[in-house]
Amino acid sequence: MGVRIDAALALLVLIAVGTAFVIVEPGVSWVAASIGGLGTLVFELVAARDPETVRRYWDQPVVQGLTVAVTLAGIAIGAVVAPSSVLSFVFGALVTYLVVLLVVQRDAKTGVRSRMK
Repeated sequence: MGVRIDAALALLVLIAVGTAFVIVEPGVSWVAASIGGLGTLVFELVAARDPETVRRYWDQPVVQGLTVAVTLAGIAIGAVVAPSSVLSFVFGALVTYLVVLLVVQRDAKTGVRSRMK
């Protein structure tokens, strides 16, 4: 699988977050978005310690499907319970993840070793 599938799944969930923002119309919580982005960076740094193991688990379609389903359910519940915080958090996490994917992909194409290793 790889980066393209990861990006497609992230974009799918980002579209759901955007749709929820349009429907619910909460204000954006930049604090929550920042925490989401920071959480993504921390997760990616930890995952970079053993990328083969992470990839082996993540590349299983059932894991990807369950992750997307749970995230979409969280977005739906969060849009009702705490829309500004939850939607902003997920937005920040996903945008940061897409940036990480772009950097990793760019480094792979140019032959630059990842600084995360």
